[in-house]
Amino acid sequence: MNVGIIGSGRYVPEKIVTNHDLEKVMDTSDEWIRTRTGIEERRVAEDDINTSDMAYYAALHALSDSGIEAEELDLILVATVSPDHPFPSVACLLQERLGAKKAAALDISAACAGFMYGIVVAKQFIESGTYKHVLVIGAEKLSKITDWNDRNTAVLFGDGAGAVVLGKVSEGRGILSFELGADGSGAKHLYQEDFIVMNGREVFKFAVRQMGESSLHVLEKAGLSKEDVDFLIPHQANIRIMESARQRLELPIEKMSKTIHKYGNTSAASIPISMVEELQAGKIKDDDVVVMVGFGGGLTWGAILMRWGR
Repeated sequence: MNVGIIGSGRYVPEKIVTNHDLEKVMDTSDEWIRTRTGIEERRVAEDDINTSDMAYYAALHALSDSGIEAEELDLILVATVSPDHPFPSVACLLQERLGAKKAAALDISAACAGFMYGIVVAKQFIESGTYKHVLVIGAEKLSKITDWNDRNTAVLFGDGAGAVVLGKVSEGRGILSFELGADGSGAKHLYQEDFIVMNGREVFKFAVRQMGESSLHVLEKAGLSKEDVDFLIPHQANIRIMESARQRLELPIEKMSKTIHKYGNTSAASIPISMVEELQAGKIKDDDVVVMVGFGGGLTWGAILMRWGR
């Protein structure tokens, strides 16, 4: 069975916080942020908008795009490290709000790689014949776990959600290969106490290596080469990390998704948000070979190779 994305959608909050806004409240500058990260602005959710709200809005768009009714969903997976509550899960809140009465529901905690983990879990259930339609969402309200006095992390993160519906797709299309991984020895480099704590230097070194390697691994598993790749959607963490992955694949710059300047690092939401933007812009077309690759706290990583289309 060929499993792929049959619908997608996204949501980002209306409130924009620019680098110039941050200059006024902390010791930083627009130039410093842009040259080191590629970020110019980020979206921040209002106090009355929570992670489950953003997930809900993204899910509505994805369901509409797929033509699937919520009652037809068998499973809801929400990748997040910023849930409304420790429990119940965002997925359970979403199940009730969508009216997806027959769907099982759970959250996945793999930080910025969470969306990739969710896609791969969904694939297994559909391939086995256990489930037919799975909703996978990356949704984060990182603003509530960001220390706005720490200039090393406060400039990086934003809020938002991206959603996809997975199901059976036509012959030759869908997920061709994947790689998931974890290295718990790196847990100390990126974690949350009250707020996000990050050893930027160590995370950067890990990410530059892993993003490139994972991208090449999924190509090798599918029996394809760098020349076969039509588009790259990297986790939008840092423009220099993203560029390193692009260069490993020897892709021209126009074949890499770049939304980091508008949204910052939205963790598990970054890849699906970027994917939807590129679809809407017409940059991803049917039968394109697409690499999605990300990394996150854990340390975790994931890559997916997909031939686009239903």
